[in-house]
Amino acid sequence: MRADAPVLTVSDLVKHYRVAGGLFRPDRKVHAVDGISFSIAAGETLGLVGESGCGKSSAARCIVRLVEPTSGQIVLKGQDVAHLPEGRMRPLRRDIQIVFQDPFSSLNPRHRAGAIVAEPLVNFGLAEGGALTHRVEELFDRVGLRRDQMNNFPHEFSGGQRQRLGIARAIALNPALVVCDEPVSALDVSIQAQVINLLEDLQRDLGLAYLFVAHDLAVVEHISHRVAVMYLGKIVEIAPRDVLFTRAAHPYTQALLSVVPVPDPRQKCRRTLVTGEIPSPLAPPSGCRFHTRCPHADAICQSHEPPLLDLGNGQSVACHLHKEALP
Repeated sequence: MRADAPVLTVSDLVKHYRVAGGLFRPDRKVHAVDGISFSIAAGETLGLVGESGCGKSSAARCIVRLVEPTSGQIVLKGQDVAHLPEGRMRPLRRDIQIVFQDPFSSLNPRHRAGAIVAEPLVNFGLAEGGALTHRVEELFDRVGLRRDQMNNFPHEFSGGQRQRLGIARAIALNPALVVCDEPVSALDVSIQAQVINLLEDLQRDLGLAYLFVAHDLAVVEHISHRVAVMYLGKIVEIAPRDVLFTRAAHPYTQALLSVVPVPDPRQKCRRTLVTGEIPSPLAPPSGCRFHTRCPHADAICQSHEPPLLDLGNGQSVACHLHKEALP
């Protein structure tokens, strides 16, 4: 892999889930992810945001191959892993790890904390005996847990401590990419800040790349270098953080940003109103998928799907009328 090559490149990723029909009804499919593309460089955090059900978690699980993608490419450090058989995929799993949303259900309640963190090291035969214990102790130190907690069970930890355990397990193999699937949404606000700061410290020290899936835009703004916005299985806008939060070009992105709480009660906020319900991913609309709720929609939006246009400064938007939509 070239030194300047991205750690991860996703091209036209598709994930459809089959829904069985009935006696007089044909099978249907849920368009969870419908052709998304992006890349992540070493040491970079790409935030992936959108409403619940937009497909961001499905995309994350496809990338780490917890679910099989329907089609597309997932190039990890120069190798397409989208459809590799498990035997060839296993050694590559050292380079990509995941931190789950629920820290309790992602930890085996029958195992002690030290064994949970040691498990990936044992699976890949990287350490044993005293060397294994020393490595686990180092990982506990790095994520802010005490060494005497290695003998505790998961239920003996707080929610934030359990998430630190999950992070320690994820970085045990020195991966190049960590997928964070809403890692702080189940935590209190004060604990969220501590976990976010920990992730930033680890990125600085270890050179990690993050795909950070979240719905909290304040958290995404704090941790991300670039942000991709998903709507109904599609990426509608992708831009550097500062560009997106100050000059969003897509009406959906503007609507998301307009409802972020502002700490100053004297500051007046301009709301971008979006009407209607999110269409079903079983039958997404033709053309632009946001046209059924967009205040700027025109006839072309109903009939033609907009491509992701490069606006310069690293910003791309999928909108026929982005010039009219710009604030």
